[in-house]
Amino acid sequence: MIRTLLAVCLLAVTWPAFANESLRVGLQTTGTAAWLIDVIRRHGLDRGVGLELTSVDLASPDAAKLALNGGAVDIAVTDWLWVARERALGERMQFYPYSTAVGAIMTRNESPLRAVADLKDHVLAVAGGPLDKSWLIVQAMAIREGVDLKHEARLQFGAPPLIFEKTRQGEPDAGLNFWNFCARLEALGFRRLLDVREAELKLGLKEPVALTGFAFSEDFAKVHKAAIERFIAVVHKANEILLQSDAEWEALRPLMKAEDEATFAAYRERMREGVPRRPVEAEEADATALFAALATIGGPALVGPASTLDPGLYYHPAPQGE
Repeated sequence: MIRTLLAVCLLAVTWPAFANESLRVGLQTTGTAAWLIDVIRRHGLDRGVGLELTSVDLASPDAAKLALNGGAVDIAVTDWLWVARERALGERMQFYPYSTAVGAIMTRNESPLRAVADLKDHVLAVAGGPLDKSWLIVQAMAIREGVDLKHEARLQFGAPPLIFEKTRQGEPDAGLNFWNFCARLEALGFRRLLDVREAELKLGLKEPVALTGFAFSEDFAKVHKAAIERFIAVVHKANEILLQSDAEWEALRPLMKAEDEATFAAYRERMREGVPRRPVEAEEADATALFAALATIGGPALVGPASTLDPGLYYHPAPQGE
């Protein structure tokens, strides 16, 4: 607790004095960004740098995209590929990494399936649709290993909760789902046949890319640069608190809605694992390579008219003190 209070005081003391400013942050109440904002508020990290964060409840990721495009929020957590596609279509959105946490192909612990090649002629359930980013990453990796999952596995697509239930009940031989559903399956004794982060590394990336992040319009960031910079600073500080303090997670339990201790622990460790810890420049370099691979598989339906990542996509914070 002393370390946390010291960190909050240091943030307030070292940050230059600015006038108070408000930011409307679009949040899914069931999403992990709501946990992060809760940490920021309970520790007064926002007030310490003259920010007033107003939460705007959003029902789904699609609602976040609509809210951003419609100007109903200033910032929202959303999909990296969506932001890239928006820029390719002329919408000047920018992106700052939030989490590398992604899903995995899950199977029962006793399953004979051990590698992607074993999925040939087996049922693979995929959360989302044919253009889901995790599915495309897995496809690209499998192709490099000589496996065409699109044609060699028996595919089923569905909403994440449905795929979770089907996988839990043992209907498909394996299921590719979002990270939070994978964490719940881990708590039930399922194992990871392939983590999407592992697939990214097999595609040649130095580290997994943050596929979710904070998105905002480039015009807004230019006009409200100080507010964006301060917001990013307090996000980093809140992440440090979550990485260092188990007690902080106890305070978050009501928001997490974990059904048991094993699920709670899995949520905590997977979210910690997903905190980006490298410079934006390094993130952007790997993202450029990943975008090229996904553009080849997904085509314009996924990435829009661009075949390369727009160099203005990533927001680069100024060094502290500028």
